[in-house]
Amino acid sequence: MTMPFYVSPEQLMRDKADYARKGVARSRSSVVLQYAGGILMVTPNASSVLHKISELYDRIAFAAVGRYNEYETLRKAGVTYADVTGYQFDRGDVTARGVANWYAQTLGGIATDSSKPYEVEIVVAEVGAAPDADQIYRITWDGSVTDEPGFVAFGGQADQVAAALKEKFSDGMSLAEALGAALDALAAPSSGGSGASGAPGSSGQANGEAAGLTAAQLEVAILDRARAHRTFRRLRGARLEELLAEGRAPSASSAPSASSAPSAAGDDASAASSAPSASAAGDDASAASSAPSGAGDDASGAGDDASGSGSAGDSGSGPASPPKPGPRSDEPPTGPAAGGTDGIPRPPAR
Repeated sequence: MTMPFYVSPEQLMRDKADYARKGVARSRSSVVLQYAGGILMVTPNASSVLHKISELYDRIAFAAVGRYNEYETLRKAGVTYADVTGYQFDRGDVTARGVANWYAQTLGGIATDSSKPYEVEIVVAEVGAAPDADQIYRITWDGSVTDEPGFVAFGGQADQVAAALKEKFSDGMSLAEALGAALDALAAPSSGGSGASGAPGSSGQANGEAAGLTAAQLEVAILDRARAHRTFRRLRGARLEELLAEGRAPSASSAPSASSAPSAAGDDASAASSAPSASAAGDDASAASSAPSGAGDDASGAGDDASGSGSAGDSGSGPASPPKPGPRSDEPPTGPAAGGTDGIPRPPAR
């Protein structure tokens, strides 16, 4: 009988964690956040039948990323748990915290007992009668539960998306503002480079297209606080296109003002650079125009020196100084000189 190969529990759980995290990192990021009228859920999804966002109970919704067959199994089990609990006790006893704890126990048991963990991350959200009563819970592949006040980003490059969403999120946002903030956050990985997870096959290039996604490429749902019984509602069609236009309008209107400043600066820089060049050109032109007169003066001086040296040689009073060379024959005339009218110096007539 052969002995099985021994693997330490630490190494086994480390391998499972790496496997599950890489599977989740290959998915596309999703966002869940509060707004003034309830809770908004946004995820890129081109399919109209394979949903990532679903209703669990009256005021509770479910969102997931990862392998579809695995989180769809969890969704159905969660619906069954909520229905049975509400039937046995009371509908008010079904809460997002109870559902999240049940999911944590289920995923924790699968991660420990099964040879392959589930490659999923799920979010359970419940809308309350007031914003302070809203609840958002994030459950990871190993059954860890975290309470996320205000907003949560999960799946894909969640760290970059959450950092961008933190800058744009504020209490009391309208539905259009919340949708615009969610789309801007989902587009953050494209401008921020490679993802923080570093997992191969991560979906940064896919998330980067979120800012330009159309209504047909998005799955959007809300938990509407104003509804009395079943608060879950999907946003699609003309209503979603209207919200997308409203959410993208503020960023589009601020773009021209931002771009006009560098343009004006460029105009000032070009005007400033053109002024010294014009004055320099004027100085060069004036210097060039003054050069001929200087050359004529030199030629005139050379003629005077030549005449002076000739007269000194005639008188014979002392050694004659060598004559200074005149202008070369290949140079053009430089102007009237003492020896003639054509610019070439000549000795005076005796």
